[in-house]
Amino acid sequence: MDIRSLKCFILTAELGSITRASGELGIVQSALSRKIQTIEDELECTLFTRLPRGIQLTPAGRRFLERARRVVREVDFARMDLKDGAAEVQGAVSLGLSPTLAPLLAPDCLAQVAADYPGIQLKIVEGFSATLLDLLITGRIELAVLTNPPRTTMLQAEPAVSEEILVITPPGARGIQPYYTLDELGNEPVVVTSGLRTVIEDQLRRHGRALNVAAEVDSVEAIRRMVMRGQAITLMPASTFQEDVRAHRLDAFHVANASLHRLLVIAQPLSGRDTPAIRQVAETLARQFSALADEGAFRLLQRLPAKAAKARRA
Repeated sequence: MDIRSLKCFILTAELGSITRASGELGIVQSALSRKIQTIEDELECTLFTRLPRGIQLTPAGRRFLERARRVVREVDFARMDLKDGAAEVQGAVSLGLSPTLAPLLAPDCLAQVAADYPGIQLKIVEGFSATLLDLLITGRIELAVLTNPPRTTMLQAEPAVSEEILVITPPGARGIQPYYTLDELGNEPVVVTSGLRTVIEDQLRRHGRALNVAAEVDSVEAIRRMVMRGQAITLMPASTFQEDVRAHRLDAFHVANASLHRLLVIAQPLSGRDTPAIRQVAETLARQFSALADEGAFRLLQRLPAKAAKARRA
C-alpha cells in the first residue's frame, strides 16, 4: 500500500465508479481494480460493494476513507513544510465557514493560527455553502469549507470529512426506536436550513423520496431552540448538536437505508492567491478536522449517563 494507491482509492470512492476513476487517473480499469484489491487484501476487509451501476463504500470502506485522506494530507503537508522552510509566515487570510461549522471550528482555528503563526491575520466569514462558493470564485475570500460543492474546474478542493446527517428530535419524543425509516421521514414535517435541504433532498431523490418540509429556517440556533421546546424536529449533521444529544437535551437518530451525509471540503479558487499564509491556514484546518474525526465529532456518539447529564446541566 503506497500513497499512489491511497489516492486511487480515494478518487474511486468519491466518484463511486471504477470506470470514471480509471478515466480520471489515466489507467486501465483492470489496473485500478488490482490496486483496490491489493488494499482490501492487506486490510483483510471489503471496502466496496459492487452494484449494477457503480460501486458503494462498505461501512469499513467509509472508515478507511477518512484515514486514507488524513495520511495523504499529512504527506502533502510534509512536502509543503520542506518547501516553505523556516521563513516567517505572514499575511491576511479570509476563511469561510457555514453556520453549522463556525461554532465547532472557528474558536480553535483562530487560537491555533494565532499561536503558531502570529504574522497571519485570520478573518472568519460565516455563510451558507452557496454563498461561500460565490465569495471564493469572485476572490472575496481565500479559503472556505464547503458542503457537497458542485464539480468545477474553478476550485481546488481537498476532501476533509464525510459526516452523517441525523434526525434531531426533542428528548424522549421518539421512544425506543433507534432509527427513522425512509417512510417515517417522509411523513414527518421537518424544519431545515435551505442549504441542508438541498443536500438531503438530492440524496433522498435517489430513493424516490422527498422531505416533508414544514419550514426553512436559516438560523441553526433558532432551529435548536424550536426542537428543544418541542415545536419541531430537524435534520442536522452529527457534529452540530452533539453536546446537546450527549447531555440528553436533544435526541438523535440515524436514517435507515439512506446513508444521508454531507461531504466537507477545504476549497480555494485555482485562479486566486496561493501564499504560505493561505497554505498554513488550510493545513491548520485539516489537522483540526483530523483531530475532531478521531474524537468522534462527526458521528453519533453514545449519550452520557443520565446522572452525568443532570450534573452537567446543573
